[in-house]
Amino acid sequence: MKKKEHTECLSALLPVRDTLDIIGGKWRILILISIWEGNKHFREIERSIPKLSTKVLAKELKDMELNKLITRTVVNGFPVRTEYTPTEYSKTLQKLIKELRDWGIKHRQEVFGKAK
Repeated sequence: MKKKEHTECLSALLPVRDTLDIIGGKWRILILISIWEGNKHFREIERSIPKLSTKVLAKELKDMELNKLITRTVVNGFPVRTEYTPTEYSKTLQKLIKELRDWGIKHRQEVFGKAK
């Protein structure tokens, strides 16, 4: 097998790095799944993900909005509420996240001998 040139390697690495910059980290995919599952309000999202702090959730939601994964809408009423909804663009990640989930199940079976 011929060794790839630096530019060929870099062209393969850059898109993966870009993807990981957007969905990487401990919380973003979990937050996105929570929103996909119908948790629209800040406290609902926060309660649905164990050990997620308020400060981290606020930061991640802002980053996810900037990257067009979610839409933030202020709903007038009493009290005023903020809703977070997934964008159509975010739904293009569903297949990838399903593959990550399936791999995680198989990995647990490989390492622990059973699904947890």
